[in-house]
Parts: sequence; structure tokens; C-alpha cells
Amino acid sequence: MGSTQKVAVVTGATRGIGLETARQLAQEGVRVYLAGRDWPRAVASALCLRAEGLDVEALCLDVTDAGSIDAAAASICAWHDKLDILVNNAGVMVDDPARKPSAQRLDVWRHTFDTNLFGLIAVTQAFLPLLRLAPSATIVNVSSLLGSLSLHTKEASPSYDFNTPAYIVSKAAVNTWTLQLAWELRDTNIRVNAVHPGYVRTDMNRGEGDIDVPLGARSSVDLALIGPAGPHGTYSYLGEALAW
Repeated sequence: MGSTQKVAVVTGATRGIGLETARQLAQEGVRVYLAGRDWPRAVASALCLRAEGLDVEALCLDVTDAGSIDAAAASICAWHDKLDILVNNAGVMVDDPARKPSAQRLDVWRHTFDTNLFGLIAVTQAFLPLLRLAPSATIVNVSSLLGSLSLHTKEASPSYDFNTPAYIVSKAAVNTWTLQLAWELRDTNIRVNAVHPGYVRTDMNRGEGDIDVPLGARSSVDLALIGPAGPHGTYSYLGEALAW
């Protein structure tokens, strides 16, 4: 309690971009809580980073479970008098690419929105009181270029015929939520932004992609570490503004 060291929570951090985000934040001297719904996996991931000499602890947090969210927030509150960084990284892509948008099962839509949108909002609501107590805090919502409505109207865009509708619509909703929260918090100590990590070679993309995981985490890390005069209410990739 009372430390000047920055404290961060990164959701969906047991692998891929989330794990690398936790690593890079810890390399910058941040105390990072690596959050995941699978407790043994979260512990194993945190131990791997601790073996690299990094200040990382596991945090059990299922973004689709209200009780889990409340318990995680209560734990951080018990251990620290503030939270400086929240990276909402947890997400799923479970669409059936063989089905057109109108044929995707309703349970796919519900599962996607429960994780990608409602879980993100619930986690933000739970940690917002602690974020308000930091001298300068940041919220980073991991979105996707696929959430850009502008690009979906352009036939030349790679997003134009990308058939993962539940994922796409959920990320467009994340972008809108980011703007709503940024408006609410415009006169506070909290900066709120959305990022596109890039087309990253991860398990979610079945190993396909244009960039590696360390670069994929960079957008989140850079915006997590901004000061009180940093960007607010933006949607970007490696500092480049994206079309909403």
C-alpha cells in the first residue's frame, strides 16, 4: 500500500498478446497482475515471467463471471491503494466461417458478446474506483481493425468480406463503448483508448498473421504507459489513427 510503483491488470493474459503485454509492462517497471480464468494456467504463466526477473502475479479473473470479477477487484483493492493501468485484452473469436452472418448460431453471438463486450464493460466498472485513485490512470481496450465500420463499406478493404460477424460486431461495439467512456471521463485523471493490435500470429488466428506477438502487444503497452496529457478517446495501431 502507498507505493509509487505503477500497478496494472491485464485480462486474458495467459497466452498470446495478453501474456506479452504483461511481459512488456513488467519490463517497464510496472507491477503486473496477469489475469486469466484458468487459475493453474494463470499461475504457470506468471511463474514463467517471474523466472525472467519480472514483477508479475497471477490473478484469477473470468470476465464472464460477475463473482470472479468482484473477487479480483476486491483482491487488488486489498493489496493496493490504486490501479494505474487496466488492459482489457480478453476476447474470443468463435464464429463458424462456413456460415453467413444471418446463419451464425445465436449462442455464438451471445458467447462472443458476453466475453468481448459485456465482460469488458463489467471489468471496467469493477476496477474504475481504483483507477480513479491513481494520479494518472489508463484504460486500454483491445479492439480490432475489423471493428471499423468505415472499412467495412470499402470493397478494397481486407475487412470488407471478412466472415466473422459476431467478432466484428462485438469489436465495433467495443469501439463505441470506448468513446462513451472517454466522454464520461474526459475531465478526470483517466485516459481511455482502443487499439488494434495488428494481424498477429496467435492461436486465435491459427498461427496466421503479418506480425509477431511482441509487436502485436506494443500498441497496448504504449497507450498503457501514457501520461495525463496523452491521447484520449482514440482508436489506433502503433500510434497511427484508424478510421472508426
